[in-house]
Amino acid sequence: ICFLFHHQIYGQEGSLCAQHCLNNLLQGEYFSPVELSSIAQQLDEEERMRMAEGGVSSEEYRTFLQVKS
Repeated sequence: ICFLFHHQIYGQEGSLCAQHCLNNLLQGEYFSPVELSSIAQQLDEEERMRMAEGGVSSEEYRTFLQVKS
């Protein structure tokens, strides 16, 4: 017998499409909105650090900081 996990969505709020997609793909409740938010914040910080490697006074870095993540 083969079981297929399907995450039911009732009144989806806050654009949780990625959470539902990942959990359905992985066939279980692996990610919560809080966990995905934490991952996103970590990625944002890593991106800021990588962009700063080119120089914090560069035009590219200043433009990068003005764009909302």
